[in-house]
Amino acid sequence: MQDTNRRIENKPYVALGEKNMKCPKCENPLLDDPKFCSKCKTPITETPTFIIVTTPTIAGYKIKRVLGIVTGLTPRTRGVFGQFMGGLESLIGGEITAFSSEMEKARWEAIDRAKARAITLGANAIIGLDVETSSIGQSSIVLFSATGTAVLIEPESFDETNLI
Repeated sequence: MQDTNRRIENKPYVALGEKNMKCPKCENPLLDDPKFCSKCKTPITETPTFIIVTTPTIAGYKIKRVLGIVTGLTPRTRGVFGQFMGGLESLIGGEITAFSSEMEKARWEAIDRAKARAITLGANAIIGLDVETSSIGQSSIVLFSATGTAVLIEPESFDETNLI
């Protein structure tokens, strides 16, 4: 997945290439892939990362703006052959590898979907990420849910006067 995050000098980041993008300085809508905001002329430069954490804060960063809750969902089911192989592995005991790899893929797919929603809000981070699973009814469908808070963060300024 190509990283589409952007950053404004020492200001909050902005995600480009998505709908409803706004300049984090003046809130002017951004179109296409601008090099600067057409209203306030703030230059826009690229940043390499999108941060996702399970904690409510990110060390070394301050939260500039809370943009809202984001969720990524992915329902999964095993086909007849997968259920058969899983049943055979369960007879032997131990890890059921036929399910483990699918569970891991589904978990990351749910996280990626939450990240995509956060980017559309203009976020450059998700804090408090929680991944949960649940069964749907009596079927073999498992729902993966990744939920967190989309935020705009910026690096904390380094102040040598606070050092002891």
